[in-house]
Amino acid sequence: MENSISIIMTVYNRERYLEKAIKSVLAQTRPPFELLIWDDGSTDGSVEIALQYASYDPRVRVIAADHQGRARSLIAAIKETTCPYFGWVDSDDILAPTALQETAAILDECKEVGLVYTSYQVINEHEQIISDGARCRIPYSFDRLLVDFMIFHFRLLRREVYLKVGGLNEEFELAQDYDLCLRLSEVTSIEHIKKPLYYYRYHADSVSHTKRVEQIMAASVAIKKALERRGLKDKYELDVQIVGQYRLRPVRYISK
Repeated sequence: MENSISIIMTVYNRERYLEKAIKSVLAQTRPPFELLIWDDGSTDGSVEIALQYASYDPRVRVIAADHQGRARSLIAAIKETTCPYFGWVDSDDILAPTALQETAAILDECKEVGLVYTSYQVINEHEQIISDGARCRIPYSFDRLLVDFMIFHFRLLRREVYLKVGGLNEEFELAQDYDLCLRLSEVTSIEHIKKPLYYYRYHADSVSHTKRVEQIMAASVAIKKALERRGLKDKYELDVQIVGQYRLRPVRYISK
C-alpha cells in the first residue's frame, strides 16, 4: 500500500530534542505514512541521530542539505514528498500517537475540508506540561484569523489545496505558516479537532523566545497582504502592539 501521509521535519541543531520528536512520529497509530527529515546544515549530532533511525525504519528518509533557513528548507522538503496529505512537526516538539489517525479521518470523510488542525499543549525542556495552548482556545473564524493565529498545531493539509495557493512563501522566514494558513482559509474549509494532539516545546532556543519581535512584525506583513487579497485594505488598517512586561528585582550585592 502506498503512503497516504507525508510528515516533514526540518532540523537545525536540535540533537537534544530530535530523538523524542522522531519517536513520536513513528509511534503513530495511522499507517501508512512516511517521515522525511530534512537537515538544514546542522553542526551538532542531529544528522547522525536521524540517519540512525533511517537505517532500520524504512518509513524514515533523511536529506542532509546546506544551511538555508527554516522557510526554504521546509519548501524544499515538501517538494520531496508526494503523498496526498502532509504536515510538519518541529524537531523539538512531540506529536500525540493518534494525531494522524484523527486528522486524516476528517480529510478522508469531508472532501470540502482542505486543512485540519488540533489543539496543543505547551511543554518545557523536560516534557512537563506548562499549560494548554492559548491560541487553540480561540474558536476558528475566517475573519478572526486576520488577527489571531489560532491554526497553530498540529496541521494536516491536502496537497492539492497547498499547491492551489502556491505553497509556502520563503519571504516569510518567521511567519511562513501563518501566511500560508491565511491564504488557505481563502480557498478551502478548515476544521479544528478540540483535543491536544501536539506538544509544543517552549525553551530558551525557541524562535518564539529568541525572535519574538521579528516574528510579530513578519506576521503583520502577512496580515496586510491578506487584507489586500480580501479587498479590505481601504476599510481596515493594522494596528500592531508589541507589549513589554517589566518587573523589578532586588540588587544582589557581592561582598568583598
